[in-house]
Amino acid sequence: MLKILYLHGFASCGEGNKSTLLKSYFGAGNVIAPDLPPSPVDAIESIEKMLESSKFDLLIGSSLGGYYATYLAEKYRMKAVLLNPSTQPWKTLASYPGWQKRFCDEEAFEFKSIYLEQLKVLQTAPDKGKYLLLLQSKDEVLDYTKAQSLYNTHQVIVEYGGNHRFENIDDYLSMIENFINK
Repeated sequence: MLKILYLHGFASCGEGNKSTLLKSYFGAGNVIAPDLPPSPVDAIESIEKMLESSKFDLLIGSSLGGYYATYLAEKYRMKAVLLNPSTQPWKTLASYPGWQKRFCDEEAFEFKSIYLEQLKVLQTAPDKGKYLLLLQSKDEVLDYTKAQSLYNTHQVIVEYGGNHRFENIDDYLSMIENFINK
């Protein structure tokens, strides 16, 4: 049975538009989309517990979740689909320490300065995992060319237009399915 682990981005939740579409396409029981804690160390620890207790066929990560997915795909030699992934979150999130609200439910959480260092420690080159990158050129949060360059030896799709949320993921579901089956 196919199992997909979806990793959301910064200040987001496991249950959202992308995970709902993934569950609709692949089956609700086949897609796990946990809420990740704001601490990178805690997030990786909770994801690793899931990976070690159940076999997953694919990681899908969006933004910060794409950064986590890369770390985990390298460590566990997995396939990963990355949607507008963050490549240097310790830089792009540098102005966010303090109290934040999640986009999905307005729940407050603290993003601590130490988390920036924790993110930097997780940096790894994408050379052992197998990746499909889905990038949008009008991402208003991250420069898509950084991911395009970092993952240039993998399958990279750049859609001209779009936004950081990659709201039309449903256009790529059959491509993701084909990537799983390769």
